[in-house]
Amino acid sequence: MVNSKVAAVVLGALVASCLLPCGVTELASAGTIAATGEAVAALPDSVQPAPEPRGRAYLFRGALGPIFSRGMDRLTKELQQAGIDADVNEFTICRLVAARAITVYREDPAPIILIGHSMGGYCSIIFSQMLEAENIPVSLVVTIDPAHVTPAVPLNVERFINIFLSKDVLGGGDVKPQPGYRGHYASFDLSQHDEVSHITIDKMDDVHQQLIAKIVQLATTPKGEGEPVPLRYVVPPNTAIELWDSGTAVAVRQDDTLQTIAQLFRVPLWSLTQINRRADKVRLMPGERIIVPRHLLPVTATSVASSPRR
Repeated sequence: MVNSKVAAVVLGALVASCLLPCGVTELASAGTIAATGEAVAALPDSVQPAPEPRGRAYLFRGALGPIFSRGMDRLTKELQQAGIDADVNEFTICRLVAARAITVYREDPAPIILIGHSMGGYCSIIFSQMLEAENIPVSLVVTIDPAHVTPAVPLNVERFINIFLSKDVLGGGDVKPQPGYRGHYASFDLSQHDEVSHITIDKMDDVHQQLIAKIVQLATTPKGEGEPVPLRYVVPPNTAIELWDSGTAVAVRQDDTLQTIAQLFRVPLWSLTQINRRADKVRLMPGERIIVPRHLLPVTATSVASSPRR
C-alpha cells in the first residue's frame, strides 16, 4: 500500500520541478433550461451549413499515471469512440501540450475540453491559464481529485466541474473560481462515499458516461438562461452522483415547499437543502428565490421538467 505522506512529498517535488518553473439574478421559468425556438426547415444539400466542430479534448494523468490514472486512458478511448478528437498525456508535459493546442486552435478553432486526474487536474488549470493569456476560451474543464496546490479557475473557462475527495492527501483539491468568474461552476465532494478513493475516482463508469454526453453535446448547448449560480455539494452516501452544471434561481409560489420544488424540477431533495442551507420543512415565502441545480441541454433537447405554472 502506498505511503500517503511519501506520495504527497513526491507530488510536491514533481510540481516544483516539472510545472512551476517551466514556463442568480434572473428568475428561471420552471422547466425549460434548454433554449427553445421554431424548427428551421431542412435546407437543400448544397446549402446545408457546415457541422459544428465537436471539440478537442486534452486529458492528463496524474503522478505515476500509467499505474494510478488509467481511468483517463479509458475515458480518452470512450471519447474517441463517440467521435471526439481526444488524446491523453502525462501532466509533466502540460505546458508543451498547451503550446501545441494554442497553435492548433489558431489554425482551426474548435471547442477545447480539458480533463485531468490528480496532478493532471492541476495541469488542466495551468493549461487554461496559458490559453487565457492568448485570449482563447475553454469550453469545459473537469478536474478529478486534483492536487491541493491547484490554482483557482481562470475567467476564460466557460464550464467547470470539480469531482474530489476533500479528505484525501493525494488529491483533495477544493478548486474555487477566481473573483469575477461568470461561467458555470459545480463542485462535488465525494468524501462521504467510502467506496471511492483517489485511485478509483477517475474510473467511475457513470461519471464517464455523463462527461461524454456533455462533451458530445457541447457545440449545440447554449450557455443557459439567467446568471449561473455556483454549486458546491457534499454528495451524501448511497446516492447517485449527478453532475449538474450550475444552479439557477426560481421564485417560490404560494404553498411551495422544498419537497414540491424538488418534485417539479426532478432533483433530489438533498440538493435543495444543501445549496439553499434550509431544512426541508422550513416554510417558504411567496416570491422568495430558491436555487435549483440544472443541466445545460442542447437546443434540440426537450425539457423533462416543464410546467405551465411558472
